[in-house]
Amino acid sequence: MRDFVDSFPRKTTIEAMTRLRLMTFNIAHGRGLTPIQGLTSPRKLRVNLRRIAALIGRLAPDVVALQEVDERSRWAGNFDHLDYLRVHTRLFPHAFFGINNRRAGLINLSYGNALLSRHPLTETENVAFGMRQVGEKGFLYAEVNVSGRRVPFINLHLHSTSRRQRMLQLERLIAWLQQKEKARAETWEIPPVICGDFNNSSTRDDATAALLNHLSHYEDYLIRPLSGGTFPSPLPRRRLDFVFLPADCRHVQCRVLRTLLSDHCPVLVEFTIG
Repeated sequence: MRDFVDSFPRKTTIEAMTRLRLMTFNIAHGRGLTPIQGLTSPRKLRVNLRRIAALIGRLAPDVVALQEVDERSRWAGNFDHLDYLRVHTRLFPHAFFGINNRRAGLINLSYGNALLSRHPLTETENVAFGMRQVGEKGFLYAEVNVSGRRVPFINLHLHSTSRRQRMLQLERLIAWLQQKEKARAETWEIPPVICGDFNNSSTRDDATAALLNHLSHYEDYLIRPLSGGTFPSPLPRRRLDFVFLPADCRHVQCRVLRTLLSDHCPVLVEFTIG
């Protein structure tokens, strides 16, 4: 990844600029503030997902990165939450579902991360960090084609309780990113935008700070938000959800949105490329 900076031409004209709005949100399996999935009725799940869809609709992002999204899980109503959100937002003709957990049988599970986009998605890939049937984390990758300009996005979910596991997961991400950069950097408009639920703050000796330090060796990345908690949503004391933006992202605006639709608060970032 030594050529991480030099691979990307700097565009300075107004005509070359593109404004994008990104939202990242851990929707907690659609359960709202219920502490454990499986205790929320299918009806309440649908009501909460419609409220999430309404929030997304009001904000009108170009790209939505979601974590803890169920494809078809017994504990979450046995229906496709991503498809349900698409139907009720009516904004996103393009989507990619990265399933990190699958279990068949009576208590079937299928869930992971997802991306919704107004723009076409190309070169999609999903990486699970392990092979557990429940509780596995991972990340998905997609290139968003914005009027012919390919903007790479990574939607990441790290381990919730173990620093050691988060650091191992980060090593896996970095190794993968080095290989992807070699294969795809010539087609990228900018280095990857990385977002998601990091499950640790940016100020501790942990994966979030380590990733920022690693990226800073190659590109002047910004991290947002800089203030405000994202978890738990009723009284957000911890900042766990982040967006990493490379230097080509300018005129950055960020908001942490207060809502009780999940145990996490969504983060909305708007930026200009060019």
